[in-house]
Formats: sequence, C-alpha cells, structure tokens
Amino acid sequence: MKLNKVMIIAEAGVNHNGDYDRAVEMIYAAKKAGADYVKFQTAVPELVISRFAEKAEYQKETTGREESQLEMCRKIHLRLEDYRPLAQLCREVGIGFMSTPFDLVSIDCLAELGMDYWKIPSGEITNLPYLRKIASKGGKVIMSTGMAEMAEIEAAMEILVRGGIRREDIALLHCNTQYPTPMCDVNLRAMQSFRRLNPGAVGYSDHTVGIEVPVAAVALGAQIIEKHFTLDKSLPGPDHRASLDPEELTAMVKAIRNIELALGSPDKGVSDSERPNIAVARKSIVAARDISAGETLSEENLTVKRPGNGLSPMLWDTVIGTRATRDFVADELISL
Repeated sequence: MKLNKVMIIAEAGVNHNGDYDRAVEMIYAAKKAGADYVKFQTAVPELVISRFAEKAEYQKETTGREESQLEMCRKIHLRLEDYRPLAQLCREVGIGFMSTPFDLVSIDCLAELGMDYWKIPSGEITNLPYLRKIASKGGKVIMSTGMAEMAEIEAAMEILVRGGIRREDIALLHCNTQYPTPMCDVNLRAMQSFRRLNPGAVGYSDHTVGIEVPVAAVALGAQIIEKHFTLDKSLPGPDHRASLDPEELTAMVKAIRNIELALGSPDKGVSDSERPNIAVARKSIVAARDISAGETLSEENLTVKRPGNGLSPMLWDTVIGTRATRDFVADELISL
C-alpha cells in the first residue's frame, strides 16, 4: 500500500442523522476542508444489532437511555440505495468516497460502488464471517483496531490474507473506541507495535476532542488519519460530541500538511532557507586590535566575532603563530 502523503479521512459516519441532504452537505464540507476521503457508515440496522442490545454508555449520555441501540440506529442510518448517488457526487466533487459496511448485505452493496479501500471498523475485527466476506471481494483494506489485543489483530489479518488480500494491502489504524477518548488512554506509541505485523501502512483513527492528537500521530509516523466531523456539534446523535466542526476539520488538515512538510528526511544538512544566515549568525577570526604586517598572530591580538564570511574559528590553531600578511585594523577579518 504505497501512500505518497498522509491520507486524511473525514469520517462523516452517521453524523448526517439519516438525512440524505445533510450527507451531501458533508461531502462538500469535507472537500472544502482539504480531506482526501469522506467516509460514511453503511448498515442494515436489523442485521447488525439485536433488539436486546443496549447502547454504549456514551450513547446513553448523548441520545438518552429510553430507546434501544437498534431503535437509535434505525433513525441515523441512510438507505442502502442512497450510497450510489453519494459515491457519484464524490467523484464529481473530486474527493474519495468510502463507507464502512457493518453487515454482509452492506458489503455487497458497497462492492458495486468501486471504492478504493474497504474500511473495517473496530467492532468487526473478531467477526470471522464478515472478514471472510471482505476478503472475498479483494482490494485494499484499512482496519481499525479499537478494543483489540495484538493477537486479535494478527488473527484478523491472517483471515484476510488467507482470503486473498495481500498483507501489503492491509493498513492498520490504532484506535481507542471510547467517544470521546480520554487523553490518558490514547497510547499513540502502540502504533510502533503494528510494524512487526508487516502491514502495508500504519495510521490512527481518532476519537479525542480537538486536533492535537491526530497531528501528533502524524509526527510519530501515522500514514493515515481518520477523524469524525459534523456540520453542527449540537445536533442530536451519538457521535457529534467527539467530532470536529468544519472549521476544526480544516485546521486539522492544515496542521497535518504542515507537519508532513516539517518531518522532511533523515538527512541533516543546510536548508536553502537558512543558508544566507550562515554569514550573519556564525563567526570568523578577526583582529582584536590593530595589527601590523609581519606581527605574530596570537591569542592576544586575535578574537572571534561575527560575521561568519571569513576564516572559520575552527582554524584557530592553524592561524595562531603565523605572521600577519599585512596591516589589519581592529575587528577586520583576518586573511592568511
């Protein structure tokens, strides 16, 4: 999985609240912010959630405790037939389209849309039939790893590989599945452990509040960043509180691109921008007082001062003990 720059995925998720027009608006917002992809979540709620399943605690806090998880998800998911025109709009707008399938029917639906990547969510990393179905479709995979131990991640990768997905076509995203994630639980250094599994890329899916953690992840080597965004944090729904608004999304993209430039290469040298300052900031060997021609140069009549366009002070031992080739006035650059 060759990535020439950090891939930034603007996670619309279900923050459209089941409103197709809002989903359209989110595509334009993600494009304007500079994201590479906008990603949705595709599901047939009845195929994903038992009617007896409770909400997560954060979902109870954001959407109330009265309704079930299934009832909540019925309200916030789009219809399967909505994803084709959304994918087409992404092509027209010039932003990549992605959506995470949460059931086998949704996998088939999305397989027809020509996505560049399959996105496997953290909750499906132990779902053997699901993983086999994804593998059967082929292509490239980005897999989030929230709530998972390393052994579970490795097992999921092996299922994908046995199903026909090349290991180098699997990207692993470090993730913590709490909304919002406490800073003490982020553990960005866990990304380093993924390298021993030989994935095609390593990245980070963020659920913290703010933009500093994904920016830090890029500084630590993340090649993919995924971050939830919303048009309005005050909207009802489970994920708005841990999402960025469009202005914050724009700021995150800009910060990541800046860090990407700042990381540079392992080589240390003089940059083009700083080269003119060598003469200004460095020092040269100069006359500490007036010196007559033929006088022996010594620590008494020499000193080191700016500018740095004369003899380098690193030649101090070479100059000491030689004779002045001409008269020098105080502060004049010494020449041999």
